[in-house]
Amino acid sequence: MRIALCQLNPTVGDFQGNVALMDNALARASEEHPDLAVFPELFITGYPPQDLLEKPWFIDQAKRALSSVSATSRKYPEIGILTGTVTRSDRPSGKGLRNSAILLRDGKVLATVHKSLLPTYDVFDEARYFDPGEEIRPIPFNGEVLGISICEDAWNDPSLWHRPIYVRDPIAELAEKGATVFVNISASPFHAGKAEIRYHLFARHAVRHGIPFVVVNQVGGNDELVFDGRSGCVSPDGTLPAYLPAFDESVRIVDLARAANGQSFVPDDEIESIGRALVVGLRDYVRKCGFQKVAVGLSGGIDSAVVAALAAEAVGPSNVFGVTMPSPYSSTGSSEDSRVLAENLGIGFAVIPISDIYQSYLDELQPYLSGPEVGVTEENVQARVRGNILMALSNESGHLLLSTGNKSELAVGYCTLYGDMSGGLGVISDVPKTTVYALAEHLNRDSEIIPRAIIEKQPSAELRPNQSDQDTLPPYDVLDGILDLYVDGGASPDEIVSQGFAAETVNWVTRAVNRNEYKRRQAAPGLKVTSKAFGSGRRMPIAARYEP
Repeated sequence: MRIALCQLNPTVGDFQGNVALMDNALARASEEHPDLAVFPELFITGYPPQDLLEKPWFIDQAKRALSSVSATSRKYPEIGILTGTVTRSDRPSGKGLRNSAILLRDGKVLATVHKSLLPTYDVFDEARYFDPGEEIRPIPFNGEVLGISICEDAWNDPSLWHRPIYVRDPIAELAEKGATVFVNISASPFHAGKAEIRYHLFARHAVRHGIPFVVVNQVGGNDELVFDGRSGCVSPDGTLPAYLPAFDESVRIVDLARAANGQSFVPDDEIESIGRALVVGLRDYVRKCGFQKVAVGLSGGIDSAVVAALAAEAVGPSNVFGVTMPSPYSSTGSSEDSRVLAENLGIGFAVIPISDIYQSYLDELQPYLSGPEVGVTEENVQARVRGNILMALSNESGHLLLSTGNKSELAVGYCTLYGDMSGGLGVISDVPKTTVYALAEHLNRDSEIIPRAIIEKQPSAELRPNQSDQDTLPPYDVLDGILDLYVDGGASPDEIVSQGFAAETVNWVTRAVNRNEYKRRQAAPGLKVTSKAFGSGRRMPIAARYEP
C-alpha cells in the first residue's frame, strides 16, 4: 500500500481553509498515485477547538465541511482519505460528541473510528468535550487491515507513566484483531525532547507487534501550542522509511511494500528545535490572529534582543518595529546596543526617552511616596511608563506588541504587571534564562546578529542605580536548576535540596513561585516549548495557603 502522509497546518474554525488545504494536498499527492491519504487529528475543525465544541453551530459547520471533503474525494476516486473531525454521538447520555477519524473514498464514508483514550492532563482536556469510543476494531482497506488510532490512543505505554492512567491499550487490541498496518492521526504539541519520546513510543509498537506504524501529526501554531509535525513511518525493525521535516508542511508518499531498511532516528539539536518552534508559533499567532506587524521594546538586554531576532525571522524584518526607551538609570550602552541590534536585523527602530514622563509621575505621586530613594514603586513606574508607550504605539499602528519576559523571571515574579508584562504574546515566557543565552548563541551561529555586548553584559533591569538581576535573584544557572525540578518536575523543596541546592535558596525560589501565581494569571499567552509551561497546562490556585 502507498500512503500519502499529509502533514499540514490547519486553523481552528477555518473549515473552508482547512478543506482547501486538504484539496491542495490531494492534488499534489495524486501525481504519485497513493492508495490512501492521511491527515491529522481533528484536521477539519483545527486543533484544539476548545469550547467551540460546545457551540451547536460549530458542530453543524464541521458536518457541512465533512460533506465538502466527501465531494473533494470524488475528484480522486482511487484514493482513500483518512481525516479527523468531530462527530455527534448517538448515545442517550454523555457529552454527545466524539473525536473521530473518518475513512472516505469516492464520496462515501467507509468507516468511522472514535478516539478511545481522552487525555485530561497538562494542556489536554478532551473529556470535557468528548465521549470515548467503546469499540476498537481494524478496518480492511485495499488488501491491508488498518489499525486506525487517534493520537492518545497510542500513548498508553507503561514506560511513559509512573502508574497507568488508562485501562485499555488500543494499539495492542488492534494488533490482536488482525491489523496489518497501524495508522495514527495526531495533534501532538511540541516540547523540547518530545520528538525522541514519540519515536521510541511508536518504534516500540512497531517492533513489539511486527507491524509498521504510520503517524501523521499536525504542524504549525495555534495559540500557545506549537505542533512540530515529524510525521512518518516506523518499520518493524525500528527504522524510518519516511520521516517528514519538523515545523514545515509536507506531503510525502511511503510505500509499505518497500518500507524495510529505513534511516535510523537521529534527534534534532534541542536549541535549534526550540528556536524553530518559537519562530513558527510566533508567525502563526500573528497570521492567524489577523496581524501583519509586531512591536517590541528593546532594553539593550538579551531577552528583548532574542525576541526581536525571532520576530524578524518569523514575520520579516520590515514587519518588526523596535523601540528603546532610556530612563535616568539606563546605561549609554543599552541604547547603543539596541540601535546596533536593530541595524543588524534590518528592523524599524525608534528612541523615545522616558525621563521627563517618569519625573512627571514622581512629581504627582510625591505626597504619597515614602522618601527620595528609588524603591520598588519607582522602579515599577518606569516599567509601566514603557508599557504604556508600547501599547499606545500598538494601538496607533495595529502592531502586535510582543512581551519579552523569560520563564525564570515569570516564575519568581521578577516582572511588572502592566509594565514589561504588557503585550499580546509572550514569545519566550516558557524559555528559561539559561536557554535564552543558548538561543542567542544559536542565532549568532553564522554571523553576529545579537551584539556580543548584549550577550556578555551583566543582566539588569536598569531601574535603579547600579542594579543587577543578581541583587534580587540567585545566579540564573542555580535558579533554572531549581525551577526545572520544582515547576517542571514537581519535586518538593526537600527533594530539591537533596540534589545539592542550598536550602535557603530553594525555599526562597519555591515561595516566590507560589506567591506570584496572580501575576502569571494576568500574563500574555506564551508559546509552550517545555514539558510544563505556565498557562493552560498548569492550573494552580491564587487564593491559597500551602507550603510544600
